[in-house]
Amino acid sequence: MISAFAVTALVVAGLAVAERVLRRSRPATEHGRYADWRHPGGPLARPANLLANSRLLRAMCEPLPVPAMASNIADVVYVNYLVPAHVLAPLAPRGLEIQRVGRDGKWAVLSFLTYRHGHLGPARPGWLRKFLLSPVQTNWRIYVHEPRTGLSGVYFLSTAIDQTLYSLGGRLLCEGLPMHLLRQASVDRRADGCVSVRLDPGTGSGPEAAGQFRPIPVPEGGPWRPAFSTYAEMVAHVVPQDRALSVQGWRSGVTEQEISLGIALDDCIPLSGAVSSRSARSLIDDAEPFSFLVRQVDFRFEGESRIQEPAEG
Repeated sequence: MISAFAVTALVVAGLAVAERVLRRSRPATEHGRYADWRHPGGPLARPANLLANSRLLRAMCEPLPVPAMASNIADVVYVNYLVPAHVLAPLAPRGLEIQRVGRDGKWAVLSFLTYRHGHLGPARPGWLRKFLLSPVQTNWRIYVHEPRTGLSGVYFLSTAIDQTLYSLGGRLLCEGLPMHLLRQASVDRRADGCVSVRLDPGTGSGPEAAGQFRPIPVPEGGPWRPAFSTYAEMVAHVVPQDRALSVQGWRSGVTEQEISLGIALDDCIPLSGAVSSRSARSLIDDAEPFSFLVRQVDFRFEGESRIQEPAEG
């Protein structure tokens, strides 16, 4: 008779082998969902790191349906950079291409958004959401399109939140959400309209940034001017974000996430202010930021689907 210890040892060995096999087809990447995840520190760090970086656990979660999610978001601060397209192009994974803007497609845009959720959770039943948390989240993204279908959207280089369970849940269940964990994060808007943003990853793998902003009239020029003729044209490129696209190289597939925000372009309040971020500088070098604020957003994550490869023949 095989002892319980022997059975346990066989199971553990089998799981370890499966993990190693999956790591060969799903190697670590610098950006995106398979970038290494590090907890900011504390007693939960080691078990959380094991869960978040497990290829086997994420593969087991893939068949699970992703529920529709909702949140009453407040104070979305967009920080954007106009960057030479050849600098951002390598950040798009194989299967997606960077959206180029400006004359001869010379430019591309990188943005990071930071905002405060309002009871983030499943959309149904909605009344239960009032018992859920309202974490601060930041999304770092480039603008891409999928050449086979012509679909356009955003590709998340990184996303991060200041609550452990939300971070692990998003990372394990959402294919296109490379969620990390922040030690501390804040978005504070004063009565005079000035806004401050702070992202502190501690020793974790989340992005770092800090900024102080004040509202200004609609500008006629700025760092966006080489690629856009008007401020409204720039906002029309940056704001629409009803689709996120990601790539799964091991099955040559693309996942599409549908997002409903309903932001009116007139709701975007121009901001002026300094931004300090080593995370941004590592991506955009010396590009200057241009920012704006959206005070309220009714967020809804509609669902996730996979774009099928065309049949050969």
